[in-house]
Amino acid sequence: MPNFNLAPFVAVSAAVVLAAGPAAAHARLVSATPAPNSTVAATRTLSLTFSERTVAAFSGFDVVNAAGEKLAIETSVGQDGKTLTGTLARPLAAGTYRVDWRIASGGGHRMTGSYSFTVR
Repeated sequence: MPNFNLAPFVAVSAAVVLAAGPAAAHARLVSATPAPNSTVAATRTLSLTFSERTVAAFSGFDVVNAAGEKLAIETSVGQDGKTLTGTLARPLAAGTYRVDWRIASGGGHRMTGSYSFTVR
């Protein structure tokens, strides 16, 4: 069996991972109201807070009902730059809803995600 030194390989690998750490970081959903997988009373306001500031022009979310229809919602980015708030024309009826969000962080990274909640 050949005898070779792994130390240079390990050192280079560690340097690459550590150098890419901050650059590879992406914004993530920190909290949401209604929360993912929660059951809530009728609401007409939703808010999503992310770990980084977002670029308003490329950030927002849709609320989709069980029939797959997007509901009309006005969204805005809060002064902290991390919170998206949306207001519906009327409170949500009982049922299950999906929130499809999309953001761009200050570093230009675009992220998408979704979660569901239920209105009783």
